[in-house]
Amino acid sequence: MSAPLFLVDDLPGGKRFTLAGAEGHHAATVQRLRAGEVLLLGDGRGGTAVAEVTGVGRGSIDVEVTQRDFVAAPDPRLVVVQGIAKGDRGELAVQAMTEIGVDEIVPWAASRSVAQWRGDRGVKAREKWVSTTREAAKQARRPWLPVVSGSPDVSTKKASGLLSAAAAAFVLHEEATDRLSQAKLPDAGDIVLVVGPEGGISDQELGSFVAAGAQPVRLGESVLRTSTAGMAALAVLSARLERW
Repeated sequence: MSAPLFLVDDLPGGKRFTLAGAEGHHAATVQRLRAGEVLLLGDGRGGTAVAEVTGVGRGSIDVEVTQRDFVAAPDPRLVVVQGIAKGDRGELAVQAMTEIGVDEIVPWAASRSVAQWRGDRGVKAREKWVSTTREAAKQARRPWLPVVSGSPDVSTKKASGLLSAAAAAFVLHEEATDRLSQAKLPDAGDIVLVVGPEGGISDQELGSFVAAGAQPVRLGESVLRTSTAGMAALAVLSARLERW
């Protein structure tokens, strides 16, 4: 089993470090790490460090850093504009996309989104997405933590602006004739992909996205749920970009 990853605000400058707080509690109490075991520390910005546990306290562990590394940010970046979904489907989508390699997730307030992020509810919902990306990134041992944009979400107009500024932009749509597996991809910059909510993308929204330069595409003959469409599309892009 690979060494578990724990996220810290900043990697330790010296060899010895005490992992405390929520991550320290998880390491000492939940995972019950013991002296001599190896773990990874990550800052979520490409920096990682291999460390060996030297002591375990109440809700904290002492470690000794044995190796450091830095992974450059991926380029092209994979950005998904995800239509807000009801229940836990949005969180399932965020979890899966993070594990696969999404670099940025943009919550989109689509006209057919059943759930609406208004007021405190929206703030809490966005925080849940942030928390989900954090835990999924740890599970996948990712050196870069995905960004969750929006405050807490974005409108169709703002989403269109992201598409127009992208190096390549795509909209998953069941009536598209072009396939994502055959679409032309850039060598650098942002690749922005729009995934609609349960009710799909309206004609008006599709028109706005196409006017902004997005290409409607499909994955195959099947129509996927909003919780799985982004994951499947990212798998296609990851393979084509040789991330996988």
